[in-house]
Amino acid sequence: MLKYVIKRLLLAVLTLFIILSLCFIFIKMLPLPVVNGSTEMVELIEARREAMGYYKPILEQFFLFWGRIFTSFDWGYGEQIYQMQSVTDIIAGKLPATIAVNLYSLILSIPIGLLLGIYAAVKKNKWQDHTISTLVMVFVSVPSFVYAFLIQYLLCYRLGWFPLLASTDTNYLAPEVVWSLMPAIFSLAFGSIAGFTRYTRAELSEVLTSEYMLLARAKGLTRRQATIRHALRNAMVVIFPMILGEFISILSGSLIIESIFSIPGIGSLYVTSITSLDYNFFMAISAFYTAVGLAAGIVIDLSYGLIDPRIRMGVK
Repeated sequence: MLKYVIKRLLLAVLTLFIILSLCFIFIKMLPLPVVNGSTEMVELIEARREAMGYYKPILEQFFLFWGRIFTSFDWGYGEQIYQMQSVTDIIAGKLPATIAVNLYSLILSIPIGLLLGIYAAVKKNKWQDHTISTLVMVFVSVPSFVYAFLIQYLLCYRLGWFPLLASTDTNYLAPEVVWSLMPAIFSLAFGSIAGFTRYTRAELSEVLTSEYMLLARAKGLTRRQATIRHALRNAMVVIFPMILGEFISILSGSLIIESIFSIPGIGSLYVTSITSLDYNFFMAISAFYTAVGLAAGIVIDLSYGLIDPRIRMGVK
């Protein structure tokens, strides 16, 4: 297991290095954007560019870039947005908003998705199952920003239940702040609920028709007892790693949802960095998103062996 973990970590580091290197090369092939602002600020940014070697050959810039990352984790300073402010400090300040809205959406979607999936599996091929499966296909197929616009129009504008935009308060445990985040939470939760329902229904339906379930029923267990004691435990071998991966992915946020509801998270910052041509923010957030995705994949793969020891035995 230790060798496998080390191998996966090395592959993840190599993947991250290749992706960031490609992003760096493609960005350096573009012309440097013109800096807007006061004369003093423009001079400061130009001096910073000169110190960081922006006007040197691309190969030399490449080694300087990775040297700064490995030695001091220096991703530079903002040029077009948050001018001359540390990129890492700005990203760290916006992480709580992203974590809050995604964590709340997971807390809402996990129990609902699991319960709907269990109910659909128990009522397989009945009208309840067909209804849930149809709704799942609809919610999986429609992008989350479509839900965002519908929720914003119906619940925020027409009914006035929620504010159109999220609160600017940074206390994300306060009831009024959570209430202002509810439209974004609903927008993110619909897709997650559909995903959890689909996976739970598929896994549990397969387990319920297995031979050991017939044996459990033959020994006198009721259908409810057999489902809870045996079927759910075996189905969770596949379902739990997906839930764990979703928790890891809460750091990645949602690019469009955060922008629609003006949530000050890293998702909206990423979109702003692209539209404003602020390459330092783009590189740092791209590295962050890539690292989160790779970490989620590793955690999911390792969790299979932790949940079911038979998987580790199979590897040996």
